[in-house]
Amino acid sequence: MGMPEGILVAVTDHAAERYRQRVGTRTGSVDVKPEIAARVSAAFAKGRYSVVRGALHVVDEQLGGVVYVCRHDRDSRELLVITLWEEGEDARVPSRYTNALRRDDHLVRDRRDG
Repeated sequence: MGMPEGILVAVTDHAAERYRQRVGTRTGSVDVKPEIAARVSAAFAKGRYSVVRGALHVVDEQLGGVVYVCRHDRDSRELLVITLWEEGEDARVPSRYTNALRRDDHLVRDRRDG
């Protein structure tokens, strides 16, 4: 893996909400999307990523344990941050809560469906 050149990073509303819940904001901004995009871009440029089941996992270099799950379009040089989670024992939202929510995912319907 060579050093990647510039890449465009977009962030979903879901990823922004999870970031607010788990990390808060480091800049004091109301909109955390630019903050996430900057963190993902910096980590990606330093090679702090791996491919897992077709998704790109980017590891934040300053926020230990924060992993951003992205879709990567190599042709257009774009990353879309879909979601994020924390790894490790000191996670702000332990995985047991995330795993419990995952069991109920089938009960949640998309509001756009009517």
